[in-house]
Amino acid sequence: MTDQMQIPDPPKFSDEQIKKCQELGDYMPMLFEWYKFVGHLCIFFALIKKESPAVRDFPSIQYSVLTGLLNRCSRLMLANIALSHNGRFGETTALLDRCIFESCVKVMWLCHKGTEDAFNRYLADGLKTEVELLTEIQGNIHEREENRVLVIEQRMLKSIERHMATAGMTADEISKTKKLPNTAAMISDLGHQRLMYVVGQRLGSHHVHGTWPSLLLHYLEEEDGSLVLRDHDCDTHPNQFVMVPLLVLSAIASYIGFIFDSSEDVEPMKGLLESVEQEILQINSEMSEGDFDAAVEI
Repeated sequence: MTDQMQIPDPPKFSDEQIKKCQELGDYMPMLFEWYKFVGHLCIFFALIKKESPAVRDFPSIQYSVLTGLLNRCSRLMLANIALSHNGRFGETTALLDRCIFESCVKVMWLCHKGTEDAFNRYLADGLKTEVELLTEIQGNIHEREENRVLVIEQRMLKSIERHMATAGMTADEISKTKKLPNTAAMISDLGHQRLMYVVGQRLGSHHVHGTWPSLLLHYLEEEDGSLVLRDHDCDTHPNQFVMVPLLVLSAIASYIGFIFDSSEDVEPMKGLLESVEQEILQINSEMSEGDFDAAVEI
């Protein structure tokens, strides 16, 4: 189904390695390996060929959207691995996590809706800016003598035309397409509590937009009663290596449930995803022991 590509082997840890993590209370070495594994799983499932006999018949553009989003998740996860392996760039991995979160939500929502309208709204959402740019360029051209077109404008117009043609939509269709729901609405539509939106999207936005909480967390620190610039020493938080792979596993599960008709095909794959989820949750359970005890008032 994937050009003879095989599912990667899951990580294995010796009793000695596990004991060392438990004694130090540092589970990052184990979480790091599971994070990598989920990143590889994501691209593995994205590479399932649409022509595979087990895959149901559905529009190619939908396949391209979903596999493109999964590829994005996988590559951003691999980027996080490269950034975080030496204990730096925690501020950047947090930013990329926000991007992964939004892509996963879109995969799950599109698979949940499964309609041509939902996919068209996704496509149009990205192309509305292209249409606006198209209008601006055409307006500038019409204001010139003999409608002279600049080389850079010609290049931009060709790019916009290609984006719309590949999506199979005209500028008029894009403008008339209903707006894509925001992330909060998608999460609600999927049946999740608003807490998921607040933690994944709103808090994640701090890292994207450079808000005051973001500055305090990653770019400033207190020294002698004053705030000074923080050095380049931000770790990736262990929770990032828990929540991101769990979310990506959910997106993969939604995808395979969307592209396959037969439960006989889906169940073994979902069983694999659930077993990986349990491994990560088990580590998280040990790592967060005591976090959910009642707090003692001081």
